[in-house]
Amino acid sequence: MSFDEEWAQIKAETAGRQSAHMQLNQLDGGGTGGRGGDLVVHQDDLGAVGNEAFTLHGRLQKKADIAGAGSDPGGPGSSEQAAKNLSEHNFAMGDELSSTVALWGSQVKTVLQMCAHVSNHLDYSKKRHAEDDAHIAASMRHRDGSAMTVSEISKLVK
Repeated sequence: MSFDEEWAQIKAETAGRQSAHMQLNQLDGGGTGGRGGDLVVHQDDLGAVGNEAFTLHGRLQKKADIAGAGSDPGGPGSSEQAAKNLSEHNFAMGDELSSTVALWGSQVKTVLQMCAHVSNHLDYSKKRHAEDDAHIAASMRHRDGSAMTVSEISKLVK
């Protein structure tokens, strides 16, 4: 008996035994417009999210650096220069501006780290799931390449 034949037979037997109230293999109502209830994430979806995180990281790194904005190649940024000038002229706002620039820099670094984490984690997840799928597919075949029967799979699960 082939895999498809055995699978069809088991599904038919199972459908005959199910009560009208047991519907674990499908959505009961739910308003999904006829779509199945399984969560499906495609590699392209993960890639798009990872790419957006990577792109956001690059844009933030270039545009959110107020500490270095307007700086000479080796000097402080215009915000830091303004804070220093205000403090030198005894304006309390100078210290506050300096604190704001430091806090902003800290927050930007946190967001950059999170973007990098999301991007890297999704790249890792895609690679790992592809490896897992390949391993499972290989382990579910006989040496001659034919698929295992449902009963053989069932024995492995028990």
